[in-house]
Order: sequence, then structure tokens, then C-alpha cells
Amino acid sequence: MNMISSCSLSSSSLHQSSNPNQLFQFQTLNGLNQLAETRRFKAWFLDQFGVLHDGKQPYPGAISTLENLAKYGAKMVVISNSSRRASVTLEKLKSLGFDPSLFVGAITSGELTYQNLQRRDDPWFAALGRSCIHFTWNDRGAISLEGLGLQVVEDVQEADFILAHGTEAIGLRSGAALPMKLEDLEEILKQCADRKIPMVVANPDFVTVEARALRVMPGTLAAKYENLGGEVKWMGKPDKIIYDSAMAMTDEDASNCIAVGDSLHHDIKGANAAGIASAFITCGIHATELGLGKFGEVADDTSVHALASRHDAFPTYILPSFTW
Repeated sequence: MNMISSCSLSSSSLHQSSNPNQLFQFQTLNGLNQLAETRRFKAWFLDQFGVLHDGKQPYPGAISTLENLAKYGAKMVVISNSSRRASVTLEKLKSLGFDPSLFVGAITSGELTYQNLQRRDDPWFAALGRSCIHFTWNDRGAISLEGLGLQVVEDVQEADFILAHGTEAIGLRSGAALPMKLEDLEEILKQCADRKIPMVVANPDFVTVEARALRVMPGTLAAKYENLGGEVKWMGKPDKIIYDSAMAMTDEDASNCIAVGDSLHHDIKGANAAGIASAFITCGIHATELGLGKFGEVADDTSVHALASRHDAFPTYILPSFTW
């Protein structure tokens, strides 16, 4: 049987809480079985990188844990800040050995971005022009803009907005991608900030876990752009848009949902904003900060307290990894 410990944080760290006298409390679990067996949550919103896999291979026990959750009737949705379309995400999971049929579906930042740029029924997107500076991937494979009616430009003076899918290259008119260093992309951002053109960031993550290493994501460029005075449209966690989409997909309200993720700033803070429960996986991007040297190692409660307070993100449950 898994051991559960209950911990609390003083109200002084809850400076954004609607109830300043409320204590921040969480439960520390060794695995998900006790939580699943209560059938407390009908819908499970699962991050992928840092929870299910590291970009190269599944984490130990992740595949069987998904299968066990499914046996308890959990409606599972992958919610990811990936700049790829939802279909690509499910294909990636299948290639890693996960069964896509276990999921109700997937919602990615890339999918939300694509749909909004295509439909333009939102006033903010309706006001965007059609010419964009495109930050994309190179080694990972460039993101296609087919079907969006956009014109990729290389001259900042011709751009109506910035579309940030990646941090490795800039898109060319020809459809090819020109590899660039991060500092070169930041120089382009400075020119864009001078023109005060908006940015759409199709992956709000700052970093992600890839084969146990951290890799810079477009959210880092977006934060830089905001610091330069630029306007940024964040198309994913921690914005409520992705959680609202997941609730609509499962036809469940917030009281029946739980989000599982490894990023306090994105997964947990986003769940807090959406009013849903959350489970923080400590073996992901915060592993080094928590002093964890190997997969499955249990984080010290005091360290988790301090880190959660620093990020102003408050999980309901803490787990070393996504295991049963």
C-alpha cells in the first residue's frame, strides 16, 4: 500500500489566494493507484514531456499506469504545450509504445494556434495580418503552415506579426528553414519590438525535458519579447484556454478533473487558474532544483514547499513519477 503524507504551507505564501487564511495543503503519493481507486476524478489531463516520456522513450511504468487508469474509467486527454498538431502528438505517443485508443484525444498549443489562425473568429486573431516572421524548428523538423493562408517574410519591416513554433530556425519564403542560434533570434525580436508587432507563441514552455536534458522552448523567446515591451498571445498552459478545451472534450466540469504535469509554472499554475485539482510529478524539469539525482527518487517535502511557493503554484498531490 502506498504511503500518503499530508503537508501544509503557511498562508503567507498564498498572496494570490481568494481566501488569505486558507492553508496550502498537498498529499504526497508513491503512486497513482490509491487516487485512481477512489474514482474521485473522471477526467485526467496529462502532460507528455516529463510525465509520460522524455522525448525519446517512455518513463518506466508510464505505459502500464495509463492502462490501469483506463480500467477505472478515466477519461484521459493529453494536454501539451507542443507546437505540433494534436494528430502528430498522438502519432508520437504511438511510436513510443502508448496506445492512442486509451485517450479521448489530445489538445496541443500547436493545434489551438492552428485553429485560431485558420478560423479567425476570435477578435484578436481576426485583427492579425497575413505576413509573419516564423520561428520554427530545424533538427526537430520545421512546422508546416499549410492551409493557413499566411505569407512568411524574412524582413521584419514586412511582417504583421511573429509566429513562434520553435527556437532553432527562421522560416524562409521558399518554405525552407534557416538554422539560427538563440541569440540571433533574440536580435530579430528586438527589431520586431521596435515595430510593436504582436507575437503568437505556439509553445509557451520555457524548457522541456529531452533525454534527461533541458532544452530551450519558444516560451523563453516569448518572455524575452514581453520584457522588450512586445505583446504576446500565449496559446497554452498556464492559460485557461487549453484546460477549457480539455473539459469541453471530456464533457466534465472542473470539480471532476485533475491535471498531471511536471512544470509548476505551466501545468500546476494553469490547473490552479482553471480551478481543477493537480498532481505534480517531481522527476521532470524541476528534478535538479529539487535535488533529485535519479528517476523515482522522492523529493523532500520542504524543498517542494519552497519551490511551489516561489512559483506561486500549488499542487493538490505530489508524486515522484507517473507510476502506479
